[in-house]
Amino acid sequence: MTSRPGERLLDLVEVMDRLRSPGGCPWDEKQTHESLVPYLIEETYETLDAIESKDSAALLEELGDLLLQVVFHARIAQDGEQPWSIDDVADGIVTKLISRHPHVFADGDAETPEQVESAWQAIKTREKGRTSVTDGVPMGLPALALAAKLLSRARNGNVAVDLPASAAADEVFDALPDMAAYGDLLLALVAAGAQQGWEAETALRDADRRYATALRQAEGHKE
Repeated sequence: MTSRPGERLLDLVEVMDRLRSPGGCPWDEKQTHESLVPYLIEETYETLDAIESKDSAALLEELGDLLLQVVFHARIAQDGEQPWSIDDVADGIVTKLISRHPHVFADGDAETPEQVESAWQAIKTREKGRTSVTDGVPMGLPALALAAKLLSRARNGNVAVDLPASAAADEVFDALPDMAAYGDLLLALVAAGAQQGWEAETALRDADRRYATALRQAEGHKE
C-alpha cells in the first residue's frame, strides 16, 4: 500500500522534536531563531542555485534543507513565551491559500494568471489593512530584488511614478538584442560605477528608497 503524501513530513517533525528534547542533540537544543538566520539565508541561495542550474537532484536535496529550517524554527517556537507549532504554520498557510483563491474554493472569477495575481494582491491588501503598495515590502531585500518588488507592487496597484532615468534607459534598451545583452549591460554598469568609486548595491538601494517614498506620495501619504 502506498503511503499517503505528506507522511514523511510527520517523521521529520518527530525527528526534530527528538533532537530538541532532553537527551537529544546539544547543538540543536541551543539554537535560536536568530542563530539559524545564516543557515536560512545560505539554504535559500543554494536552492536558487539548484533551480538556476536545472539540477533536479540538487533541488531535491536543497528543498529538504530548506524544509528543515521551517520545521526547526517551528520547534524552537514551541518553547517560546508565546508558543506555536508546525501545525499552526501549516494551518496559517492553508487558510491563506484557500482565502486567496476564491476562483478555486469559492465563487470568485479569475481566468488568467494576471487576474489571479491581481485578485491575490487585492485580497492581501484587505486582509492586512494596507494603505500603500509599499506596505509589507521588506526593505532589507537585496537592492535588485527590492527594485523588482516595488515596481511590481506599483504596477499591480496602478500607482504611476516617473522613473528619473527612464528615457535614457529606453534609448539604451532599444538597442539590446536579448536578455543576455541586458545582463551584460547590468554587469558593465556595475563595473563602470566601481571605477567611479560607486557601490552598485548602495546606489540602487538609495534609488529604491526614493522610489518607495515617491510611490507613497503619489498615493497621498505625507512623508
